[in-house]
Amino acid sequence: MIRDATVFVVDDDDQARESVCALIRSMGLNAESFPSGEAFLEAYTEDRPGCLVTDLRMLGMSGLELQETLIQRGFKLPVIVITAHPRTSLTVRAMRRGAITLLEKPYEDNELWDAIREGIEQDERQRTEEIRRQDVLQRFNSLTDKERVVMDMMVEGLANKVIARKLDVSIRTVESRRHDVFEKMQADSLAELVRMAVALRTDDKRDSP
Repeated sequence: MIRDATVFVVDDDDQARESVCALIRSMGLNAESFPSGEAFLEAYTEDRPGCLVTDLRMLGMSGLELQETLIQRGFKLPVIVITAHPRTSLTVRAMRRGAITLLEKPYEDNELWDAIREGIEQDERQRTEEIRRQDVLQRFNSLTDKERVVMDMMVEGLANKVIARKLDVSIRTVESRRHDVFEKMQADSLAELVRMAVALRTDDKRDSP
């Protein structure tokens, strides 16, 4: 939930950092501040929900470098970038890497609030989806190799008799494996099973180097 989330604020300007934190706390949200991207990376663990608000130009690691490091480490924490020196190329670079927005100083309080709300809601959706993905993957891993083969053929739309002929087994054997696939995957219909299979294949492509 949004109230359980933390907004992580990274800025090497103490006054600017505390100003943003004060605004966030006035919204009823948790805020934690860090004077550098390096300090944030040392403290952050991906099990903590929320979003990141980072200045673009800082001593040491820049806001974009921090964003890119999060991506390299596989962290999906939504990022909001703030800058007093906007450049189109930097904005494009940040947005292409998934930033919620790039806010130009001075910005209105409601602009930051809207971006934070969007970031936290995005993080919540991603975490819910990851839980669902892991649940489906766990079910899939419970299938035997033979059941996985039958599942693949079911998803392709092959009839039982065609599957039986391709695998050189009886139709009764196919029906039994088909039943086990539905039961282990906890799917109520072939359409639901297809959706699960598509999600698993999409995840495989996303995880591939």
